[in-house]
Amino acid sequence: MKKSLFLIFISSFLITCKNQKSETPVTSSSLAIRDAVSTNIDTSVNPADDFFAFANGGWIKANPIPASESSWGIGKILQEDIYLKMKMVSEAAANSAAQQGSNEQKIGDFWHAGMDSVSIEKQGITPLKAELDQINAIKDIGGVLDMVATLQTYQVGPLYGNFVYQDLKNSGKYSFYLWQGGLGLPERDYYFNKDERNSKIRTAYKEYLTNLFELLGDNSGVASDKAETVFRMETFLAQSHRKIEDLRDQYKNYNPMSIKDLQNMTPSVSWKVQMEKMGIKTDSVVVGQPEFYRAMDASLTKFPVEDWKSYLKAQLLGSFADNLSKKFDDVSFDFYGKVLEGKKEQKPRWKRILDAQENALGDALGQLFVKEFFPESAKLRYTKMVDNVKEAYAENISTLDWMSAETKVKALDKLKRVAKKVGYPDKWKDFSLMQIDSSSFVRNVINANKWWYNYNISKLGKPVNRNEWDMTPQTYNAYYNPSNNEIVLPAAIFMIPGYRDDEIDDAVAYGYSAASTIGHEITHGFDDQGRQYDAQGNLVAWWLPEDSIQFMNRAKMLVDQFNEYVAVDTMHVRGEATLGENIADLGGVALGLKAFKKTDQYKKGEKIGNYTPLQRYFMGYALGWKYNQTKERMARQIMTDVHSPAYLRVNGPFSNIPEFYEAFNVQPTHKMWRDPAKRAKIW
Repeated sequence: MKKSLFLIFISSFLITCKNQKSETPVTSSSLAIRDAVSTNIDTSVNPADDFFAFANGGWIKANPIPASESSWGIGKILQEDIYLKMKMVSEAAANSAAQQGSNEQKIGDFWHAGMDSVSIEKQGITPLKAELDQINAIKDIGGVLDMVATLQTYQVGPLYGNFVYQDLKNSGKYSFYLWQGGLGLPERDYYFNKDERNSKIRTAYKEYLTNLFELLGDNSGVASDKAETVFRMETFLAQSHRKIEDLRDQYKNYNPMSIKDLQNMTPSVSWKVQMEKMGIKTDSVVVGQPEFYRAMDASLTKFPVEDWKSYLKAQLLGSFADNLSKKFDDVSFDFYGKVLEGKKEQKPRWKRILDAQENALGDALGQLFVKEFFPESAKLRYTKMVDNVKEAYAENISTLDWMSAETKVKALDKLKRVAKKVGYPDKWKDFSLMQIDSSSFVRNVINANKWWYNYNISKLGKPVNRNEWDMTPQTYNAYYNPSNNEIVLPAAIFMIPGYRDDEIDDAVAYGYSAASTIGHEITHGFDDQGRQYDAQGNLVAWWLPEDSIQFMNRAKMLVDQFNEYVAVDTMHVRGEATLGENIADLGGVALGLKAFKKTDQYKKGEKIGNYTPLQRYFMGYALGWKYNQTKERMARQIMTDVHSPAYLRVNGPFSNIPEFYEAFNVQPTHKMWRDPAKRAKIW
């Protein structure tokens, strides 16, 4: 099925992009014609009632979501520019006489194979014939598990999930993790929620599975029966899945055990054989959800071998259907694109190939990207901005009235040790052993997946590489890694399409970059999850108990606030699931504002575009969340994502910030008003 990423320990900052901050003061006259914020405004909306709609509503009305997208906004616009740049790079590589094994050869051949739709149509399902034959030849549960192990190395993820990551309680070593998995729908609640939306999704999912089996040659009746079987098996597995709220409890999802203990818990699985076939060499494992593995073990005796063969075929095809001929690709898009995301049509093929190429060879493309579009001066500029925000954070921690002096000392030490990675890595990944040629697109995708799998598991037994990046420079995203106590800020996060540095005043820059990116990511080190890790990145209780109680009381106010919001239809935001991101948003706004107040622009108080510096700061922050999305995409986000919808990442934190009330004269009669006693303040 669609592959899941088990980056559970990295708190990501979702879909946004940022601009480079100007070194030259921006004046009212320089923004008389072009202003990155005032051009987006919907003047019919009172900012005290719905600031997101006020700040971004004009742009949203004028820019409907394209038919090929489930959301549209500032990050997507930047991506369009990146697409064009990467297309030029790929075409040039494909037309060059590149040395065999070089990055240029791999980029060129990956592009050529993906764009050669004529060959892809002729090949049909043939590129996966070996795997399908292997599944058809299965005779017993041992054969089922052999195929599970093979597909794990393809990063398909049947039956369960696995990955190598730093040990939560010993960040200086890598551990092997086993995680819940094996589903085709995005999350467990899709199988059980009784509302009309999810009922329709389940019906459409069974139709999707039926279509896959029909494309493999089964008649409609047999295909429908197999689809029901696969759905029944997945539902059984889903019953023991933890909800996304529960996956955020770091201690409950950290269950180290010996291989012997794992074997005793799951007697139907020969883990020695599984791990040998997957290339895993370890004497211990961290099991995320033991109850899932007990249920998984039971499933191996509950369902007959023929059922497992259908399940494995669905898993294989679900992962690679969009890399096959048009019939398979269309079936995949009709469900995962149209039903789950609300898209109306596919992206152009060249963009989809670039997406696949980014997943496979992102670092190779990144080297070319930063060389052309992110100079050293930009890297230095934003490194300095990180320091400014850290300084503001230190001042905030020092003056907290709810934290003890003892815990403050440790918090300040952790803050001081937060490592910053800005723009791009100093050392790039080596793709020389990745097998890419021009003969088969889907085999290139599989070979890339296998390379990444081997790259990940090869870390076992080696010293932790704290210099590694988990995002490419051209990614409009960022993250905090608690095990490394680091923030990682790719180059693209500081870019805004259509504007130069000298067109962005400090107010907008601080809202746009210092608050919603830098301050946000640093705050992840002190959100409800990140705060549980010490300065060295180890999961350990370093707070005094009374301080933890004070923190959680304040965090509970955010849980209650976001539980109140109805995002789509009758679906409420999940306050517990989104708590970490909501804390980071609130902290980021407060930190960015504190840092901005030290600038000359704030101190002078001169208006630009009829707005004060304080007002423009909030408008700059909202600019980073200039997004609209389909109802389908919104519903999926509520069910599967730890981030709140974009409009609530503006209105939610702002309603807790006293300076926002001051800037826009928010009164009790306005919709953005929250009773002072209910306003959350943590950092």
